[in-house]
Amino acid sequence: MQTPDSSPSEPRACPGPQPTQRSATRFTVPRGAVDTHAHVIGLPPDYPFVAGRSYTPPEATAASYLSMLDATGMTYGVLTQVSVHGTDNRLLVDALTANRQRLRGIAVIGLDCPEKEKAALKEAGVVGLRLNVLYGGGMGFAQLEDYASLCREMGWHLQFLIDAKDIPALASRFAKLPVPFLVDHMGHFPTSRGIKDRGFDALVGLVRDGAWVRLSGAYRTSIQGGPPYSDTIPFAQKLVAANPDRCIWGSDWPHVANWDVMMGVSDLLDLLAEWVPDETTRNHILTNNPQKLFGFPAV
Repeated sequence: MQTPDSSPSEPRACPGPQPTQRSATRFTVPRGAVDTHAHVIGLPPDYPFVAGRSYTPPEATAASYLSMLDATGMTYGVLTQVSVHGTDNRLLVDALTANRQRLRGIAVIGLDCPEKEKAALKEAGVVGLRLNVLYGGGMGFAQLEDYASLCREMGWHLQFLIDAKDIPALASRFAKLPVPFLVDHMGHFPTSRGIKDRGFDALVGLVRDGAWVRLSGAYRTSIQGGPPYSDTIPFAQKLVAANPDRCIWGSDWPHVANWDVMMGVSDLLDLLAEWVPDETTRNHILTNNPQKLFGFPAV
């Protein structure tokens, strides 16, 4: 597992994704499948990077993302505002507006965001907000309840990028939230901490009680340094066993802040076959569950 560079010097540049993608080799991706987590990234000066970012990424266009979806057999996609652009959601909105039937979005905004801007985000296809305490440019949990109230007002849900070790201290606040919430990347913690890790156990409890969890980011949690990331299998399987109706999958394309082996999306899909061997359950995780959370029509 890698940790972001938070030094005050120029943040470390990270490579882009594999230019050519292919679909899973272990199973057939079902019609209606949703990639629930990816980013589009612009370049300065048109799309400035925040000063406090944790890495420096290459450009990742909406066209390249759509090509990846086509190559891997994914029907729909969800774009999450990338941390390096802070609360400047312009590129996200442009991508959503141009692909209203196929894409949904997760934005990052301040609580002082003007009503007109919030309405425009919703109109474009934003369905949730992200709070991120792991990478510079994100919003933290100090005003969690205020963000939850905003989401309730807008008909949105909340997504959290957090290390599982911090979940026990926040679990009671999470349990009282008036909107659905999701924990990203299976808790984003190294597998070396073990399946009995207290934070991971708290995450399993949240999922059992109805929280959403994204089965994603294997290369962020694995300590193997490259595919097949087999050390992540018991963690994913425990989450699925806790509540398969609250599990979704995401590619995390273009895999920012990854300086180890650059895997292909097919590697991550093939790993899903190990995480969820049962075809019916896996298809629900790829289709029914995310269609419900993000508001995509069944096909």
